[in-house]
Amino acid sequence: MKINICFILVFLFSVTCFASKRFEWTPAAKKAYSLVLSLRFDEAYSEIAYLKINDPENLIVYHIENYIDFFRVYINENETEFERLEKNKNRRLEIIESGDKNSPFYLYLQADIRLHWALARLKFEEYSTAFFEVNKAFKLLKENTEKFPDFMPNKKDIGILHAMVGTIPDNYNWAVRLLTQMEGTISQGKKELQEVVNYSRENEFIYEEETYVLYGYLLLHLGNDKSEAWRTINTGKLNPRKSLMACFVMANVAMRTDRGEEAIQILQNRPKGSAYFPFPYLDYMLGIAKLQRLDSDASQHLHKYLSDFSGKNFIKDAYQKLAWHSLIKEKKSDYDFYVSQCLSKGYTIVGNDKSAQNEAKSGEVPNIALLKARLLFDGGYFERAYSILAENSTADFKSKKEKLEYSYRLGRTAHKLKRHFDALRNYQKTIDEGRHEKWYFACRAALEKGHIYEAEGNYEAAKNAFQLCTDIKPDEHKTGLHHQAKTGLERVNVFLD
Repeated sequence: MKINICFILVFLFSVTCFASKRFEWTPAAKKAYSLVLSLRFDEAYSEIAYLKINDPENLIVYHIENYIDFFRVYINENETEFERLEKNKNRRLEIIESGDKNSPFYLYLQADIRLHWALARLKFEEYSTAFFEVNKAFKLLKENTEKFPDFMPNKKDIGILHAMVGTIPDNYNWAVRLLTQMEGTISQGKKELQEVVNYSRENEFIYEEETYVLYGYLLLHLGNDKSEAWRTINTGKLNPRKSLMACFVMANVAMRTDRGEEAIQILQNRPKGSAYFPFPYLDYMLGIAKLQRLDSDASQHLHKYLSDFSGKNFIKDAYQKLAWHSLIKEKKSDYDFYVSQCLSKGYTIVGNDKSAQNEAKSGEVPNIALLKARLLFDGGYFERAYSILAENSTADFKSKKEKLEYSYRLGRTAHKLKRHFDALRNYQKTIDEGRHEKWYFACRAALEKGHIYEAEGNYEAAKNAFQLCTDIKPDEHKTGLHHQAKTGLERVNVFLD
């Protein structure tokens, strides 16, 4: 009898201990998470230590801790640090798997941790492993959705995956076929994220900031809705004066939605000090934004990025921009020096660096008038760009590349100024004269024709233009342009089916 009583007591104690391993967003956990999103990691570590000591059975702390590792790796791009921190992933997953299996966070946290490390792996070109991680996360989210169909965090993650899977570039379709069972569409993902956004406006939602960011990026990159993307980001709870992550997100969206002035203000007023994790990329962004305004001090911020950053990406691009800055200031010897640095330093993983390397290898010196117009256009200074182009004509340019670029930039600038007739005329001229050339001008012109027709509701013409974009195969920017055309086709096909 005593043995049976002891057994029962041990069993009940074990059950109690197991059940107490829970997932709860306590005030202390919320504070730690908020500090992480602000990139105030030292303070966040203190809160995490407090949680582990005073609330050891609350496993949500390992979810928060994983965010820090992800941000450190993603920002630093340090391979040694990646290899060191990546070892924490399986340990955290094992701990979370010991938690309450009846909680909607049980499978969700496993999926979210895997997604974080999949994104981190992409930084280091571990594409196959990243796809495996995404596939596993997708299955976990799908299973969790079946168990808890109204659990909003599920919809946050699975919504963005549904939107992205249908737009994966053709050269990675093999990975989707072989490694994943993922499926989805832009409209499906947009609907899911919109539901989460609406929910967060009416209810307290721990992932509210993340949701606004994801939805804003979906509208920007997949939905071609710049105005709504900026409105979504700008009306959320992001505070760029207190959070470096909020500063990065808002400045990034501002620069991609023709709001160079806003981007400069956000970046110049960002929080500074030892409390924040170093984020050199913000100096790179400020240098680019100031260069696009043709500011004389743009080079200072690009130099600071190069001196402070120890990662691999945007090094060649930064040297290219320093070369452009020198060219605009009519310092040809400095231009030649930075071109040589572009050739000898950095890597060619991301598209910007590949493009910078290709231009440097070509030995072609950009035409200053076209370069100024391009930079001003990218910063959203359309009238200034147009005035520079209007001072010239096709006859003023010698090479075929410059002539094509001139008609292309006239089309782009007229497009932004809502002079659609002139834009379409110059786009068509660029396509007719450049579709068989190696440069991207004709391919991008076809894409932008599609955007004009889509905005006007002429979906058949938009479809033809997007399809033409995918048929043109330039040597540069092909993957990105075809990716955008593919998302355009998916959008307009909804209206044509």
